[in-house]
Amino acid sequence: MKTLKTLLAASFVATTAMANPSINAVKVDDGVDLSKIKADDKVWSKAKAVNLLLYPQTTIKMNDKNANELNAQNVAKEAKVLAIYNKNDVAFKIEWKDETQNATDIKSSSNEYADGFAVQLPTNFSDPQKLPYIGMGSEGRPVLVHLQKAVMTHYEPNGNQVVALQVNRDNTNAFEEDLAAFDKNVSDAAMSDYQRAYIAEGFRSMTQIRDNGIAFTMDMSYNKEGWSAIMSKKIKDDYLDLGASGAFPVAFAVWDGAKFGRDGLKNLSTWVAVDFEDKKGDEALVTELTKKPEGDAAAGKALADTMCASCHSYGDKVAPMPTMAPNLSNIGGYSTHAYLVESIKEPSAVVVPGYNRNAHKNTAWYTLGEKGERVSTMPPMMSDEKQIADTVAYLLTLKAEVK
Repeated sequence: MKTLKTLLAASFVATTAMANPSINAVKVDDGVDLSKIKADDKVWSKAKAVNLLLYPQTTIKMNDKNANELNAQNVAKEAKVLAIYNKNDVAFKIEWKDETQNATDIKSSSNEYADGFAVQLPTNFSDPQKLPYIGMGSEGRPVLVHLQKAVMTHYEPNGNQVVALQVNRDNTNAFEEDLAAFDKNVSDAAMSDYQRAYIAEGFRSMTQIRDNGIAFTMDMSYNKEGWSAIMSKKIKDDYLDLGASGAFPVAFAVWDGAKFGRDGLKNLSTWVAVDFEDKKGDEALVTELTKKPEGDAAAGKALADTMCASCHSYGDKVAPMPTMAPNLSNIGGYSTHAYLVESIKEPSAVVVPGYNRNAHKNTAWYTLGEKGERVSTMPPMMSDEKQIADTVAYLLTLKAEVK
């Protein structure tokens, strides 16, 4: 399958899949410095909020018994998203409910994890039929991942190599003014934020961007109901140009530290179109990401049950060997129409480059071709356009309930 490899089905939802919304980015004054914007700034009142659904990622099962148990009954989360921009920057505000506030520091144990969020952007979105795999990109289709985690202030010597400041203050032989100066130096060198930018082309390929070719800021604040977060970035940098046309795709993810959320244990959206208020172009992108499925979901369920259930798990159905193919239980929540069509027609177009390490060696998801390329063990499943449309319509109904 191409990162999803075949098609499968879960409990059939009689209603057809709904079209995804788009986000209208509102133009604000060029004098507003969006790189310093906060979640409570009045400028956000100009934007109209869009409610997006973020679904539990279930493609691959983690090798963590406790985490799997905590996340077994996960449901979709609703996030409220706003977007604004000016000639230099674009900014997003994301709000979601979370009953617990989880932050970590350098002393946290290995089973403590932080709440967090990410904003993902493809480096190339000129062809809306060939967007990257949602969540981590895919080979030849890179994505930028902007990640923020909730952390407590802590001292981390790896940042600037000042090992002398790692000494316990009681062992410094410093007193009064000298001790105060030591404490200030430690405080100045401490980390009170965790934000990173990565580029990725598939699972296990995430590489942190350490050059100056990308400029962005992120922030998270917690209240009694949940998190409010912002991310702003340059519209054009060394990695992509969001202003090349009138719209671009974006995806959002959130992690729940109380449920050991990290890596693939997250809730994420599908690709969502962001439409610049005062720009024209890229109508094809908006149309592709907002269109309703045209097939017959009931007929698609019958096709999926016949052709896919022997390999894939979904909903309340479990494949004979669950590790032999990606789990499709929430595939309708975070996949696009075009991605599912491509997965059926060309399973090797996008292949997840890793699977459960506990899987039997005879159930590998792919083999390597003559040039080292990954070749899916799933063959092309269908060529009939109506069958494909019906199956995709059904797959798009495979979603968890909304919390």
